[in-house]
Amino acid sequence: MGEAQAPLQRSISVALEDALLQGELTLPEGAEGLVLFAHGSGSSRFSPRNQMVARYFNDLGLATLLLDLLTEDEQDVDEVTREFRFDIPLLANRLVGVVDWLQQEEQLQELAIGLFGASTGAAAALICAAQRQQAIAAVVSRGGRTDLAGEALGKVRAPTLLIVGGEDDQVLALNRGSARRLVGIQRLEVVAGATHLFEEPGKLLLVAERAGEWFLRYLRRIP
Repeated sequence: MGEAQAPLQRSISVALEDALLQGELTLPEGAEGLVLFAHGSGSSRFSPRNQMVARYFNDLGLATLLLDLLTEDEQDVDEVTREFRFDIPLLANRLVGVVDWLQQEEQLQELAIGLFGASTGAAAALICAAQRQQAIAAVVSRGGRTDLAGEALGKVRAPTLLIVGGEDDQVLALNRGSARRLVGIQRLEVVAGATHLFEEPGKLLLVAERAGEWFLRYLRRIP
């Protein structure tokens, strides 16, 4: 029996009307689903934490796309002013544009799409799921500011998992409110002893495990 083929890995550029976005794609052989990351404030596709979670998904056979929703110039400005990280409509529109791009890519268009959003990226992911109901098969939020999705919460049809640290009191309260507004399949998972960034030993792995289970359950290749 031969060894499993190493996943295809390549850098990609997605040209949208208002920006050229850079990402890192990993495509395991036989993948049925792809997880698109919408990271939060101050993070990037090079974040060791994002990459650790992505590798965990890859080991499960899921494709991943780690993508920066801001250009390099915008990120430089945001580091000083923080003006872009809370521009949820901008982030959501960029995410919608990437989803539309994925559906046109010959190598990727048949993969079921899941969204993994953190912090403000989770709000953008939920708005994207509301706007692209037929395209998004599942959503996972990690420590997300899901409340910033506003009225879009009631339009999300994709099964949605909200993961929050048990010690992240404010965000936990906000996610409990968001969970009440979601109308489809949803679950709120509280990771005991974890703070907002899940920096405590073993906590980020728990996030990856629970998110991975959710995506494996709901991401299936489109017939």
